[in-house]
Amino acid sequence: MPELIYDLGAPGRQGVQLPAPDVPLAELPSAHLRGDLPLPEVGELETLRHYTRLSQLNHSILTGFYPLGSCTMKYNPVINEETARLGGFAYAHPLQPAEMVQGSLAIMYHLQEWLKEITGFGGCSLQPAAGAHGELAGVMMIRAYHQSRGDTQRNKILIPDSAHGTNPATSSMSGYRVVEIPSDARGNVDLAALKAECDETLAGFMLTNPNTLGLFEEQVVEAIEAVHAAGGLVYGDGANMNALLGVCRPGDLGFDVLHLNLHKTFTTPHGGGGPGSGPVCVAEHLADFLPGPIAGIVKEAGEGEAPEYGWVMPQQSIGRLKAFHGQFGMHVRAFTYILMQGAEGLRAVAEHAVLNANYLKARLEGAYKVAYDRPCMHEVVLEGRWPDAPDVHALDISKRLMDYGFHPPTNYFPLIVREALMIEPTETEDKATLDAFADAMLKIAEEAHNEPETLQNAPHTTKYGRMDEVKAARQLVLCCEFPRNIET
Repeated sequence: MPELIYDLGAPGRQGVQLPAPDVPLAELPSAHLRGDLPLPEVGELETLRHYTRLSQLNHSILTGFYPLGSCTMKYNPVINEETARLGGFAYAHPLQPAEMVQGSLAIMYHLQEWLKEITGFGGCSLQPAAGAHGELAGVMMIRAYHQSRGDTQRNKILIPDSAHGTNPATSSMSGYRVVEIPSDARGNVDLAALKAECDETLAGFMLTNPNTLGLFEEQVVEAIEAVHAAGGLVYGDGANMNALLGVCRPGDLGFDVLHLNLHKTFTTPHGGGGPGSGPVCVAEHLADFLPGPIAGIVKEAGEGEAPEYGWVMPQQSIGRLKAFHGQFGMHVRAFTYILMQGAEGLRAVAEHAVLNANYLKARLEGAYKVAYDRPCMHEVVLEGRWPDAPDVHALDISKRLMDYGFHPPTNYFPLIVREALMIEPTETEDKATLDAFADAMLKIAEEAHNEPETLQNAPHTTKYGRMDEVKAARQLVLCCEFPRNIET
C-alpha cells in the first residue's frame, strides 16, 4: 500500500468543492505565481485514510506508556480540551478590548494567583511560550535587577553539570559567562565548589530541584544562602515541579524566580500536541521586572458586581517577550486542571509520581545499576550497561523496548551518567502498566547477557527498523516526499 500522499494522487481527483466566489474576480499577481506546483490530486476518502494511517504509526500517551524522563509525559484530561474549545475562549481574539474578554482575563488572572500560591512567590507572568522561553525571561529579569542597582560587574551564572542544556544556552544568550558546578557523590550540587565561585561577579545560580538525576537537592537551602550572601540571585528550573506539588514551595526555600512548564506539570499538551507554555513566578523584589503586560484587576469589585480585569504593565518590566499574551489555550487547560484537582489533588499528584518512580527503582535496581542509590523523586536514572555485556548500550535497550510496545525512556541524559536511561512514570500510570514495563526491562536485561545481538539489531516488530541516526543528522530530508532509495 502506498505510503505517501503523493503516490495516491491522480489527475482529476477532487477532495473538496469550493463555493462560488461572492466577491468580484481579479487577476492574481503574476510575481507571486509559480509555474509548477505538483500538489497531489486526491479524493476525500484517500486523504482521510492517509492521515489516519500516519496517526496509527505514532506513539502517544493515548496509545501507551511514555516514560521519557524529565519530560513528564502524563495524561492530558479530556475535560481540559472541552473547556479550551468553549466558544468564548476558542474564538476570542487577543486584540479585542478588555471589556469584551473579561472571562478570558479572569481565567488568566486567577491562574497567575494559583501558580503564585503553588510555588510560594509574589508575582507571575503567563507570557513565556515554553520552558526555555521562561528561562530566558528569568535570566533577563536577574540581569535587569542587577542593572537597576548599578551592579554591572556581575557577569557570570553558575550552572550544575546535571542541568538541562537550555540553562547554559539561556545564560549565554543573555550575555553571561557560564561556570559549571560539579555534582558530589550523592548527586547534589557540590557545595564547596559552589561557594568557591560566590564572589562579587556572581549574577545568579540556575538550579533544577529535584535535579535531573531525579534527586532532591539535600543542601538546597545552604546553596541558596551562599548565592544570596554574595549578592547573586537564584533561578529555579521548574521542569520537575510535578514532584513537589502541594509538598514543597520553591519560594519558601529562597528561590528568586522559577519557570513552570504547563505542558508538563499541569497537563497541557506536550510536544507535537502543544504549543508549550512556560509562565514565570518571582519573589516580590523581582515582580516589577516581569514580562508584560499581565492580567490584573483594574477596578475592585463593588457590591453585587464582579471586579474589572485589564492589562497591567510592571513598572520596570523587561518588556514583551511574545506576541499578544502567551498561549491562552494552554492557560485554560491548566486552569481547568488545577480547578479539578484542588489542593489535595495536586498534593496527591506529587505523592503518586514519587511513589511510581520509586516502585520502578525497587523493581529494576537488581538488574540495572541505579546511578545514585538513594530514594528518588519523580524519576529514576539507571545505567544501561553491564561489565559482562560490554557490547550492549543504552540505545540498544531502548530500541528493544519498542518491540515490547513501550516508548523508550530518555537516553544519554543527564550527561554525567554513563549510558543513562532516565525513566519518569508520572502519577497517571497504574501498577499494571508499571509492572508490564518493569517485566520488559528485566527481560531485556536477560537478553543483554544471553543474546546481545537481539538488542543490537532491535527493533524487530516496528514498521521501520533501526535508522542510521548519524546519516539522518548529516543528510537531512526536509522536503515532503522522501527519496525512493532511503535506507532503513
